[in-house]
Amino acid sequence: MNESLDTVHGRQVLRIERRLAHPPEKVWPAVTEPEHLREWFPAEVRLDPRAGGRMTFSFGSGPDAPPESVGRVDAYEPPRLFAFTWEGELFRIELHPDGPGCLLVFSHVFDDRAGAASFASGWRICLDALDGVLEGRAPDRSARPSGRLHESYVERFGLADGVAEDTGDGWRVRFERQLTRPAEAVWAALTDAAPDRPTALGAPPPPGFTTDEFPAGPVSTLAAPTLLEYTWEVAGAAAGRIRWELVQGTGHGARLVLEQTGPADPPSGPATALAAWRRRIEPLARQLAEEADRLTGDRATG
Repeated sequence: MNESLDTVHGRQVLRIERRLAHPPEKVWPAVTEPEHLREWFPAEVRLDPRAGGRMTFSFGSGPDAPPESVGRVDAYEPPRLFAFTWEGELFRIELHPDGPGCLLVFSHVFDDRAGAASFASGWRICLDALDGVLEGRAPDRSARPSGRLHESYVERFGLADGVAEDTGDGWRVRFERQLTRPAEAVWAALTDAAPDRPTALGAPPPPGFTTDEFPAGPVSTLAAPTLLEYTWEVAGAAAGRIRWELVQGTGHGARLVLEQTGPADPPSGPATALAAWRRRIEPLARQLAEEADRLTGDRATG
């Protein structure tokens, strides 16, 4: 199986290739007909099978189910190509003859680069289910991507790196990192090193929010469990700010947005910040992924 993430015209393109033991004619109904799609696709689908046809996607009828959404069939060429648009994102399933079987090429075009590991691990589980259905195995509807699988895609696609920019009077470093546990669990992990030290405005931030390279000043903004901001200091004077925020992510967990600002001098500041915060974030992400896998147990795969 080949998997890649590229940027094309400013959008992210996730591409997954998988060889199947069955010819396109057998696979085609499994990837286009609603009664078969429900066995592996993440939503219930209804569609008008023609280019320009309407598609609807639903996730059940319970009180907590999200509302139904509408998409469009962009291409319908049996048994070769099925493409559609769903909530502004593009999906394409190609079936190429390959000996007695076929090569399935799945692509997903989207904007949220930080969510790419979630999308890749989710589609990996879906395509595993499709393969199982084609082989006559009952789908495991409780299966979900493991934290380990999610983190493997973060590493493979280079999603752990931050970015730095010149602000005119200094610099800004920013990390946007999809995590595998909800905000409450992330906050608990960040504050666990000092459980007896209250997190409060005007107090020093817990060690989990800091790094030795940038001495921490007092907490200036606090909204547990989603926001903590403080100044960092040079020779006792404020030099910039560091802001940790946990926002809504892809459904796998909270999205961490970490920003730091600093002065133009010394010019090595952004490089130091990029390295220091990556060293801080990666052990946190691994810890949360391991915790997620312990909690889901056998239901987590990959």
